[in-house]
Amino acid sequence: MRIGTWNLAGRWSDAHLALLLEADCDVWLLTEVNERSSLPGYALHLTQSRMAARRRWAGIASRLPMASLPDPHPASAAAQVGATTYVSSILPWKGCQSRAPWTGTKHADKTAHAVDDLLLHLRAADVLVWGGDWNHAISGKEYAGSLGGRTVVLDAVDQLGLAVPTADLPHPIEDLLSIDHVAVPRGTATTASRILAEHDGKRLSDHDAYVVEVFTTSVVE
Repeated sequence: MRIGTWNLAGRWSDAHLALLLEADCDVWLLTEVNERSSLPGYALHLTQSRMAARRRWAGIASRLPMASLPDPHPASAAAQVGATTYVSSILPWKGCQSRAPWTGTKHADKTAHAVDDLLLHLRAADVLVWGGDWNHAISGKEYAGSLGGRTVVLDAVDQLGLAVPTADLPHPIEDLLSIDHVAVPRGTATTASRILAEHDGKRLSDHDAYVVEVFTTSVVE
């Protein structure tokens, strides 16, 4: 089972499609999804809310049978694939404003409000895979989020019984760690890798793509 995540930065082209298909993922947890996006052989479910014109906050693409679920937060998409609930989220970034879908003044408060809303729904999942653009590194220097926000995210991961195989993968900016993640049930055997989001020497997004391969068939299917 291969699960990927990529922030598309609202862009779409044949090169974006080629990267997604060549990664050979069964499920993609996508963020900043252009409404023109289409993956042959995949069902695609997007958030109801728009981040900007023609750009949805998040989406889930699956080449396995998938049932769409209600958005657990305006910036998160959810779907059921087999026995597993998949959730793709954007969490608040350091410069986001105090307006919908974010609540609070300080960044850590905005993160806490968003994560609390998500936990109300995510705790009910029998088997959960949660990922997307969390805007936080799991360790090391914090660039996109805040240390207070990171504490909130790590606490949620712990409450949900998850592990984050993408935690030690690099960010496109040198000396930083990824803020895009895939979290799976703790104890799941995995490998994680980064895919450079480039084509002909040009960036396809300011985010790279990340793929987690799951080997424990009884946990995630």
